[in-house]
Amino acid sequence: MGFLICACLLHLLLSTADSGVAAQSQLLSPARILDATLQDYAFRAFERPRTGIVYNATLPANLTGIALSAVRLRSGSLRRKGFADYFQFDVPTGVVVQPHVERVVLVYRNLGSSSDHYYPLSGYPYLAPVLGLPAYDAANLSAVGLQELNIVASGSPISVTFSNVRAVPSGSAPPRCVVFDLNGVPLLRDVEATNVCSTYRQGHISIVVNSSEIAPAPAPPGSISPPIPPPGGTRIRCSTARAKGNSKAWKIAVSVVGAAIALGLLAVLLLCLVRYKRDKKLEVMERNAEVGETLRMAQVGRTQAPVALGTRTQPVIENDYAA
Repeated sequence: MGFLICACLLHLLLSTADSGVAAQSQLLSPARILDATLQDYAFRAFERPRTGIVYNATLPANLTGIALSAVRLRSGSLRRKGFADYFQFDVPTGVVVQPHVERVVLVYRNLGSSSDHYYPLSGYPYLAPVLGLPAYDAANLSAVGLQELNIVASGSPISVTFSNVRAVPSGSAPPRCVVFDLNGVPLLRDVEATNVCSTYRQGHISIVVNSSEIAPAPAPPGSISPPIPPPGGTRIRCSTARAKGNSKAWKIAVSVVGAAIALGLLAVLLLCLVRYKRDKKLEVMERNAEVGETLRMAQVGRTQAPVALGTRTQPVIENDYAA
């Protein structure tokens, strides 16, 4: 019975761990799932890998419209020389990869018309596609599900020059650069030279415009113009950041609760196994006692004491002179 209880607890522990992993996977955003998928296809492009050569990846039909390329570089060379004119990206000298690896793979992606789907930004229409340049460890080009490395520009920032930027609507505010970190949290910055954005860290970047600051079209004579809505860009950005924060807090809460339940079940399982082992030991001892020789009890004074049976062979005094 004890063994069955232990087996049931072990099954419950494993199912709890699996459910915790499944819950965390369900909380992944479409952008993070896309990152893992693109990393896999980018590494597949290295059929005969050579350092410093750009390889274009082939994507399946469900990712049509997304451009993907990869290049393998030495971390030391990237820090000393940089990597200029990598499509729209210009990586300057002084870029540090954290944690340090011998070789690094820079994966270029252009999300094209899928930018709104993977990086929705309410109230800010995109004037250019979302571009990204994550870095991965190049030690194993067959690996999948790798985590991105941190890229930090210690000197000049990484500049991104956008081509074919859509015109800004008449009467709207100036365009802004938006940079998404690995958690998808956006940060707005000023545009340089109408189509250039810069960043000191890796992430996804694009050019947007605040639609709430677009002036309404002039009303015809004699009509009443509708009221102009108040600016809401800051509130939208705060609500987006708050939603990301709530999602992160939910992930942490699920992980903590799952870990506490798993530890509790593991403690109960260990206690059950100890008790089961002790019961088995007592059972063996009792069985050995039952098969042993039974001693007779005799009255010794006022106490009952076990007495050995009489010996079968009588003792004989050894004597060399005995006949």
